[in-house]
Amino acid sequence: MVEEPDLICWLCERPLGESVQWHHPVPKAKKGKVKVPVHPICHKTIHKLFTNAQLARTGQDRASLLKDDELAKFINWIKTKPSDFDAPVR
Repeated sequence: MVEEPDLICWLCERPLGESVQWHHPVPKAKKGKVKVPVHPICHKTIHKLFTNAQLARTGQDRASLLKDDELAKFINWIKTKPSDFDAPVR
């Protein structure tokens, strides 16, 4: 039996739990085809902080997104939470 490697969230780099969403770093509406695994809370946060136009320009560059102060604050906060942690995004 071959074990599958644990999936890691593209945004926060924590292990993924039971609930996995697939994010298009470049939105489908902007012709993005690549999908990456993310936690639901990370997915909601990305779309709260960035417009599709912003993601079309820099979405596939994770390091560029992390330069955003609000996203960096979120990553610092979420890094200690369990894999299946979820909460409303304000």
